[in-house]
Order: sequence, then structure tokens, then C-alpha cells
Amino acid sequence: MGAPLIELAIDKIRGLIRDGRLGPGDRLPPEAQLSEQLGVSRSSTREAVRALVTVGVLDVRRGDGTFVTNLSAETLLTGLGRAVEFMGEESILELVEARRVIEPQVTALAATRATAEERAEIAAHLRLMRRWNEYDDLVEHDADFHAAVARASGNLTLAALLNGISSATVRARVWRGVVDSDAADVTIAEHAAILAAIEAGDARLAEALALAHVSGVEHWIRAAVEQDVV
Repeated sequence: MGAPLIELAIDKIRGLIRDGRLGPGDRLPPEAQLSEQLGVSRSSTREAVRALVTVGVLDVRRGDGTFVTNLSAETLLTGLGRAVEFMGEESILELVEARRVIEPQVTALAATRATAEERAEIAAHLRLMRRWNEYDDLVEHDADFHAAVARASGNLTLAALLNGISSATVRARVWRGVVDSDAADVTIAEHAAILAAIEAGDARLAEALALAHVSGVEHWIRAAVEQDVV
């Protein structure tokens, strides 16, 4: 009986948010009051709140209460990135396929929508990549570069989704392989070409370059999975 009642409580809280009775930044009533309002036990209410905290809908502030988050795509899709890190090899290949489908389109949007400030941010991350000293620097600045491109697309949902499916663990292992193969300069040059296309406002070229870049990553991952090194 517990699980259905918890789902019922979640649905009712969702209804309160959907109907506008609870909005971003609003504090939930105390547990006893919320339980009565939802028509379920306090334990079911408590578990429902915990579940919604986990997925980013609610935020518990110690000593202050439980609040509805900003409900942005970035907040709500944060849990996707954590889930991705637990996926096995078969899912890793599906994730990189998903990235191959999404990232070129996002990059094309960035070429048409990026502001001067956003282009400058992307360029700054590229400069940091070029100055790398440690392997971890490449991993960090590569992630920042692609995240900045995604934000420049102007579609925060796509940006959050792309960030979520871009596994940090896989990214790190790909760069390890790139460095070990003495291909870091070539890979950084691919990023530079993507930036140049964005700066030129050439959506088709930006899309093609992003597709080539992610396809290269996919090729490396498939080979690594076959050799059981991912």
C-alpha cells in the first residue's frame, strides 16, 4: 500500500504546482498540514517530498523549510547526469549516439544565436584548453567549452539535456585516450574550428564540424568498448 500512496502524494503535489497553488520559490506547508491537504499519511507525504527533492522539484533548507525550486530545465535535469554515471557499456554507446543526434543541432543554433559575450566565453574556454598542463585540465575545459556552446544555443532545455547525457566519466576516459595517442592538439583544433564557425555565424558549418567531432568520440568509445577498456 505504501508505494501507491506515495505516488498519489506526488501526483497531488504535482497538481498543486501545475494549478499554480505552489510556484517556484514557495514554501510547502508543515508536514502535518500538507499531509491533511493531500489526504495521505504523514509517512507517505514525507516519502513523496523526499522523492521530489531527489529529482530537483523541491529543495530542503535546514531550519527554514521545504521550497519549490525554480523548476528550470537545468535544475530538473540535474539528476540525469548522476544517473548516467551508473549506466553500463551498452547504455554508454546509446548515450553517445544521443549526443551525436543532439549536439550538432545545438551547435548550429549557437552559430545563429550566440551573443558577443557568449562567443567570448566559448573562446576563453578554448584558450584554457590550449594552455593545458595536466590531463584533468583538458577534461574540465572541454566540458566547459561544450557547456558554453550549448548555453549559447538559447535553448536551455536542450543545453541541460546535452549536459546530462555527456558523462563526465566517459569524457575523462576519452581524453585519456586522446592524450595517450598524442592527438590532443588535433582534438583541440576541432574545437577551434567549431568556435570559428560559431563566430562566423555559419550554422551549417558549425553543425557539420560538431557532427564530425562527436562522431570521432563515438568511434573511440566503440573501439574502447570492444577492447573492454571503457
